[in-house]
Amino acid sequence: MLKFKKEVLDNKEMDRVLDRMTHEILERNRGVEELAVIGIRTRGVPLAKRLTQKLEAVEGKEVPLGILDINLYRDDLSLAAAQPVVRTTEVPFDITDRIIVLVDDVLYTGRTVRSALDALIDLGRPRKIQLAVLIDRGHRELPIQADFVGKEVPTARTEVIKVCLEEIDGEDKVQLFEHC
Repeated sequence: MLKFKKEVLDNKEMDRVLDRMTHEILERNRGVEELAVIGIRTRGVPLAKRLTQKLEAVEGKEVPLGILDINLYRDDLSLAAAQPVVRTTEVPFDITDRIIVLVDDVLYTGRTVRSALDALIDLGRPRKIQLAVLIDRGHRELPIQADFVGKEVPTARTEVIKVCLEEIDGEDKVQLFEHC
């Protein structure tokens, strides 16, 4: 059972964080000319769409957007379910020689990102892969670090971060819970 501890971000704070991340991405990459954004299913996808819209609004140029399903690349696949749900990867552009901004909601152990990197490399050879996450909660098991972080939230292993997004959950908020 989970016990609510605190709200980490409300909808206005989430929008501000995404605005800041957008400008950090633009500054680091000097625009969007060679950029493509790819969201990791599930909650990385709406965040990637939002970042893409914000990048396009600032730059006035289209930014390719893709969706990555990593289920078959997970190292815990046998633990997850007898029959894992595999959804489509939708990357309708060549990633070779592009700068890819890989987007996810929460960075925790790094295992999801490692799986996503394996899946991306099967699609081509990007020039660079940058990681953008809404929340970085620490506790890495692999040497993976985000390039763009919305908010760092130090957590205990007994705590859970829940990201709610309008597109999936009907509202935008990030909450911290404790296992009871």
